[in-house]
Amino acid sequence: MDITILWADDEIELLKPHILFLEGKDYRVLTANNGEDAIDLLNENQVDIVFLDENMPGISGLETLNRMKSTHPSTPIIMITKSEEEEIMEDAIGSKISDYLIKPVNPKQILLSIKKNLDTRRLVSEKTTSNYQQEFRKIGMRLMDRLDVEEWKEVYEQMVYWEMELDSSNDSGMQEVLQMQKTEANAQFGKFISDNYTDWVSGTDEDAPLMSHQVIKDRVFPVLEDSHQPVFLVVIDNLRLDQWRALRPIFENYFRVDEEDTFFSILPTATHYARNALFAGMMPLDIQRMFPNLWKDEDGDGKNSHEADFLENLMKRSGVNKKMSYNKVTNLRFGKKLADNFQNFMTNDLNVIVYNFVDMLSHARTEMEVIRELASDESAYRSLTVSWFEHSPLFDLFKSIAEAKCKVVITTDHGTVRVNSASKVIGDRNTNTNLRYKIGKNLDFREKDVFYSRSPEELMLPKSNVSSTWIFALEDKFFAYPNNYNHYVKYYKDTFQHGGVSLEEMIVPLVTLSPK
Repeated sequence: MDITILWADDEIELLKPHILFLEGKDYRVLTANNGEDAIDLLNENQVDIVFLDENMPGISGLETLNRMKSTHPSTPIIMITKSEEEEIMEDAIGSKISDYLIKPVNPKQILLSIKKNLDTRRLVSEKTTSNYQQEFRKIGMRLMDRLDVEEWKEVYEQMVYWEMELDSSNDSGMQEVLQMQKTEANAQFGKFISDNYTDWVSGTDEDAPLMSHQVIKDRVFPVLEDSHQPVFLVVIDNLRLDQWRALRPIFENYFRVDEEDTFFSILPTATHYARNALFAGMMPLDIQRMFPNLWKDEDGDGKNSHEADFLENLMKRSGVNKKMSYNKVTNLRFGKKLADNFQNFMTNDLNVIVYNFVDMLSHARTEMEVIRELASDESAYRSLTVSWFEHSPLFDLFKSIAEAKCKVVITTDHGTVRVNSASKVIGDRNTNTNLRYKIGKNLDFREKDVFYSRSPEELMLPKSNVSSTWIFALEDKFFAYPNNYNHYVKYYKDTFQHGGVSLEEMIVPLVTLSPK
């Protein structure tokens, strides 16, 4: 087993039966009866775990602990004490002990603590892999059925759960199996969207899911009406369900999660369409009809510059007579300014904050080699999102919201999918440049790679030309033109894009939080 234990206790001779028990389990045990000798043994030997008595002659157990941690910060140290005083426990825990045992201890307690601290990763990895192997079969069987909206949400949430569980297992084989299953799921999901999306947006399917244009009226306004404190709606652009799940433990230090749900982003899963629909409370075609001077065509500037106007109109149409503020954060300086001037929010009933960083991160990953290396895969992309959040003004803002005892709704406009397979498309020079959806008059494309419509009105999308066709990439496809094809494919392969049809882009988080 080659595991060495250091046990320091002023009554070490009385612990001889425990030591013999551990040696019988093939552990090597080093002993000391004071803190100074224990520190020397730790410095002179390759020690895997330390059991440390809290009350010893000479330097105390807590001082010994602090000196050990200063030179061996990653070595797990188990504090053992006769005292159950809260202050001593808090001091020990604050010094980053790995476990805490109360005398008298028995050999099985010691063995359990060793396994918990040294074998946890291996045991959890083995158990996670075993559990996913069983779940793999169940998910595979479900994918063979005709799933409805709620079942698709459940399947995707299960896959996100297992993806994150397997992150910590380091079992690359099972991670590859899960990615293959996600690919199959997205293939089936594309068919599901192709069969049902038109009926959803036309209002003819009473089993349609909650979608972008219904979120604020159905989920945010009720929270606002029930609250006696200001409510914050924070829209983090491009936030996927797995990214939210990675951030959730941070939020749970300050908030209770009242509800964690998902909704379906409209198509295209792009900011111009999905976020305008979110704030206007209507589909893009209706926005264009009601606000012909505010809606911008695909090639226009400032396509999302009227979100506050759309939201004010939605509040008026819905009979919500509340004071509202709207802020969009696109750079660090403005984010800090909002956090520093938090008290300004407290005079409003509803505070809307749009945070663009995750969107910028996904695009930066495409453009910047260093970001591509930092976010080399899905797991690293989640990790980078968490690292950004922990050091962002947005985190400071959330801490202020929690301290002010205000409710929060966190959501997004759409997600992103990691693209790996190019699909050739031909269009004229007026065709838009997005990699996951195209609008054009004479588009030539592979039908099996796309969900398409030659009548955008049936998708509740504006029609810019009499003969316009809309195509949305399925699965992990991205569109590439035949000219300079190989360079184009190499440049965009393995980047995160949005605009098309995938579980990652369309099923996105909607979370309500209350302060602790």
